[in-house]
Amino acid sequence: MSKRALVVGAGITGVATAIRLRQIGWEPVMVERAAQRRGGGYFIMLFGTGKAAAGRLGVLDAIGTRSGSGATSYTVDRDGRRSPAMMPSDLPGEPRMLLRGDIERALFSVLPADVEVRYATVPTAITQDETGAQVTLLDQATGVTRTEKFDLVVGADGMRSTVRELVFGDDLLHPLGFMIGACLLDRPLTGFGMSEGLWLNEPGRSAIAFSFADRPSSLMFTYRADDSGNPFAGTPIENLRSAFGPAATGPILGELLDRYEEAPDVLFDSVNQVRMPRWHDGRVVLAGDAAWCLTLYSGMGASTGMAGADLLGTMLARHDGDIGTALKAWETRLRPHIEEQQAQVHADRLLFIAKDDQEYAMRTQMMQMAATSGGLPGNTSFDSKNRDISG
Repeated sequence: MSKRALVVGAGITGVATAIRLRQIGWEPVMVERAAQRRGGGYFIMLFGTGKAAAGRLGVLDAIGTRSGSGATSYTVDRDGRRSPAMMPSDLPGEPRMLLRGDIERALFSVLPADVEVRYATVPTAITQDETGAQVTLLDQATGVTRTEKFDLVVGADGMRSTVRELVFGDDLLHPLGFMIGACLLDRPLTGFGMSEGLWLNEPGRSAIAFSFADRPSSLMFTYRADDSGNPFAGTPIENLRSAFGPAATGPILGELLDRYEEAPDVLFDSVNQVRMPRWHDGRVVLAGDAAWCLTLYSGMGASTGMAGADLLGTMLARHDGDIGTALKAWETRLRPHIEEQQAQVHADRLLFIAKDDQEYAMRTQMMQMAATSGGLPGNTSFDSKNRDISG
């Protein structure tokens, strides 16, 4: 009789986990808070760690890439002056430039048809004993609850994980003092081609349009949060306009803010890491952003999500019949890599935003060197992003 697992969350980590569990003969059941599959998604990079895991999951070709020779980028200022800028795809390891939805679609394309997926469904209680984990699930569409038994529960439900709160507590988010707003553009920016992007950086704030070879840009604002107030007090666009004031926006920044305001689907959130002494408790395990949340600055969310899912299946198969030992071996193998990525967060952040004048001067010099040399050669902090962490 196959073992039964509940996978909470139908994002990259959750679907990858369900695929891997099915590969080793388990029966995964996926539940997702949203009423249906999400589309679109913001800009992400897929580094070597993720490419290796995606290959083993059988989705690397389906993921593809939006990098290409036609995509280019510029450093700009509020007055519209521009100069050549480094492309993220020029970073060591040649990461693939993608949208989050590209990876999710690829994963769903290879998810076996017999894997049950329940939308608008969330766990409300989790208890455990030696025979399994009993999970009470709420169907938000009907209001009906039912309790089911599983051999394993995988919390892959994001930075504000319900599974984490139910089993591990809720005081595990560590704010980094920055905010992010992101959306997809449906057409090129005025004065720019479809595959041309831009970086507008100032001390404590930046606006970036990530360019792709085959579609308009993905837009990201990020700024240093004011410690004195509630960063969610106003609407997202009100907060963004305030963060980039009071100086006149100029034509480029003005259009970027207007385009964010008119976008039908936007992200606006604080930047946090999840730091936990352990990611598993009995038959419950957390993965991806629910467990470690490396932030958008890292560029490693998708890569570590798939790598963690792949490794989890490997350890469960290797220690068949002993879930406790499998989860311990999984965390022992994975944690050093994750902690290394978490420790690099401020260096990773500097690529996207400088917190003050001193960092801004440092970043300007670094990016000028990168633009002339075609990347960041010799920057060993990227070596770990391209490491295969299979078991």
